[in-house]
Amino acid sequence: MEPTLTRPPLPKLVWLAAAVALLNAAYLIFAALSGQMVVALALALIPLMAGIGILRRNVWCARGFAIFQLSEIVLVLFLGVRTTLTSADRARLIASAFLTLLLAALFFLAARSLARAQGKPGRPQPWIAVSVFFVFPWFFLQAFSIPSAAMEDTLLIGDSVLVQRWPKPTVVRGDVIVFPYPINPHEDYVKRVVGIPGDRLHITNKVLYRNGAPVTEPYAIHKTTYVDAYRDNFPSQPNIPLQPSAQEMLASHVVNGEVVVPAGKYFVMGDSRDDSLDSRYLGFVDAATVLGRPILIYNSIDRPASDTLTPQRRGRVRWNRLFRVVR
Repeated sequence: MEPTLTRPPLPKLVWLAAAVALLNAAYLIFAALSGQMVVALALALIPLMAGIGILRRNVWCARGFAIFQLSEIVLVLFLGVRTTLTSADRARLIASAFLTLLLAALFFLAARSLARAQGKPGRPQPWIAVSVFFVFPWFFLQAFSIPSAAMEDTLLIGDSVLVQRWPKPTVVRGDVIVFPYPINPHEDYVKRVVGIPGDRLHITNKVLYRNGAPVTEPYAIHKTTYVDAYRDNFPSQPNIPLQPSAQEMLASHVVNGEVVVPAGKYFVMGDSRDDSLDSRYLGFVDAATVLGRPILIYNSIDRPASDTLTPQRRGRVRWNRLFRVVR
């Protein structure tokens, strides 16, 4: 009778790696189902397949997930360099990168243990492709969340959008753009360009006129019926304090009752015209500061405005807004 060949049991380190991967998948599934991040459901497939593959003794499931973790570090550090961070944000980024590095080391060691325990080699190509696909688009895109109602109904509070950062888009009239908030550069603003260099602009009874003609704006909405002396008949005598840049705009760039947009500047407004802190109050936007153009809504959570800047994202998913192109 020939002896039965048996493989050695899975090392404890391999069991630990599989458990970590499956717990990661469970967390992402919970995040998706609780409405925190819908795309987490798709991301959960990566650690799920890694955990199952590790339990099935596939060496490249462990090694590949380690490479995926390293790609996450590259992405986090890249986004950190590209984004203006506070000291607290920078500390969280460093802590996140360090934790991810430890996880990558765990899965590399698990892959080595699996190989010694006669694990199946597996295929590297799928894991390399997943890692590259995870990082590569973010060299061109950046994710932003909408915290205010100023761009309703084009963008709602709780919408998360992908913004084209590179190649830097050529801005034309009607484009929605992202730029640093002039008062606090750590925040980003989303507005629509209504005036480019050379345009003459004025507002009469809530109607925007450009170069002498009323502008057709199907995206613009008005949520109040009363007419504000400054907001709805612009330019005119301000009835509230303005930022210095807006004061300079009114003092130096008004000709015959119209604001003339200078070279290298844009005049921007929110689509919710009665509820928008825009160029009427902040002045022109410098073209050089434009970060990019929103192109797609990838997540949308209906939640109070007071909750938009907190880490815990409560609320229901607006399924009808997912993957909507921003126009």
